[in-house]
Amino acid sequence: VQLQASGGGLVQPGGSLRLSCAASGSIFRINDMGWYRQAPGKQRELVARIGSGDSTNYADSVRGRFTISRDNAKNTVNLQMNSLKPEDTSVYYCNAYLLSTTTWVPSNYWGQGTQVTVSS
Repeated sequence: VQLQASGGGLVQPGGSLRLSCAASGSIFRINDMGWYRQAPGKQRELVARIGSGDSTNYADSVRGRFTISRDNAKNTVNLQMNSLKPEDTSVYYCNAYLLSTTTWVPSNYWGQGTQVTVSS
């Protein structure tokens, strides 16, 4: 199983970015998908998660600015980030809690991380 993230970059404060992540490989079922971020010297933190029934959960710091969505047919999860602030600068990691046909044990899988920098 692989998670491939894309869409990071440099943006000015107040700007927007869209992150995408595609899961591929021996996948039987994906339960939750989400995005986390980790800034230098800080712990990895939840940004947003979305369940298989499209229920969502957001960090207080991004609620109202970020929107998470998923395409179950394509095994993808997206994060639309608007009104970006310098404090959103971080490496963003996608995550999927899924059942693989290789292990048949529900497990967490992580993407490689994509850098988001918000700066003027």
